Amino acid sequence: MEASCLELALEGERLCKSGDCRAGVSFFEAAVQVGTEDLKTLSAIYSQLGNAYFYLHDYAKALEYHHHDLTLARTIGDQLGEAKASGNLGNTLKVLGNFDEAIVCCQRHLDISRELNDKVGEARALYNLGNVYHAKGKSFGCPGPQDVGEFPEEVRNALQAAVDYYEENLSLVTALGDRAAQGRAFGNLGNTHYLLGNFRDAVIAHEQRLLIAKEFGDKAAERRAYSNLGNAYIFLGEFETASEYYRKTLLLARQLKDRAVEAQSCYSLGNTYTLLQDYEKAIDYHLKHLAIAQELNDRIGEGRACWSLGNAYTALGNHDQAMHFAEKHLEISREVGDRSGELTAQLNLSDLQMVLGLSYSTNNSMMSENIEVDNSL
Repeated sequence: MEASCLELALEGERLCKSGDCRAGVSFFEAAVQVGTEDLKTLSAIYSQLGNAYFYLHDYAKALEYHHHDLTLARTIGDQLGEAKASGNLGNTLKVLGNFDEAIVCCQRHLDISRELNDKVGEARALYNLGNVYHAKGKSFGCPGPQDVGEFPEEVRNALQAAVDYYEENLSLVTALGDRAAQGRAFGNLGNTHYLLGNFRDAVIAHEQRLLIAKEFGDKAAERRAYSNLGNAYIFLGEFETASEYYRKTLLLARQLKDRAVEAQSCYSLGNTYTLLQDYEKAIDYHLKHLAIAQELNDRIGEGRACWSLGNAYTALGNHDQAMHFAEKHLEISREVGDRSGELTAQLNLSDLQMVLGLSYSTNNSMMSENIEVDNSL
């Protein structure tokens, strides 16, 4: 006896929940082929297919099925289904970079949720709108907090809109008593304030994110909060405080056995101790970063570590070691095609060789070439 549409769909749902979305998709598509006269069931299958394809990063397919779901929900007059489908479409369009279309869909999700007095749906729509505006702001090539005030008005407007939606979301999920959602809102608020250069506000938000992460025993979120707090305190000029948070980040990265994050934490600590002019400690952390980068075969990370080590050894007056790492930085920059890094390494080598009283010449000297600096890096 052939399986019914519903039976196939339920098996697809079970597989997706167990983490096997690829197999789940096969069952959902088989369910669609078998068909059903129950249009609500079919709508639910389209929604699940869209979500599964989204999880599998096949966004074109996700978009296709969420469109089918939206059309069907409207056909049968299912407003709650229309709201959810609009939200799913908005999230998919955001990932595809179609921000204006995504905003229209997320706004439709918000409008219907408010019309139905669906507070949970309203909170989700506000959060999604915040995410779309945050992604839109970053898509303009937001230069980062060190250049605050230098980015175009459209970037600032998008990021400020993200803040406004996250704050609305936070207010609503607080009223609903949803601590997990509060944690997410605080984290995103902190990240957006950081991009806007509102570093004190970023600290306040990330401190709340940290508190909630600890409540849930969410070590990964706790680690992210420590790292984000360290970053904000760097830009506030409070380097000792930043180093404390980076050390906590490093400790958790080791507990979580996340070598890439451990490498980044060592790099951040090396830079922080350089700012504190404690070059011995800076070298210690940059050497740790270098070792992990080599282990992970991260050549860009290796180059960054060598550049930092060259600078730290120069500050200590150890020009031979500085020369060694400047040469390594040059070698790696050439290998990975980092033209800006290559020029920096050439200039550092030139300076060091002048200090050491050497004439500057290399077999492959790039100084005579017209080097085009890639400022997009």
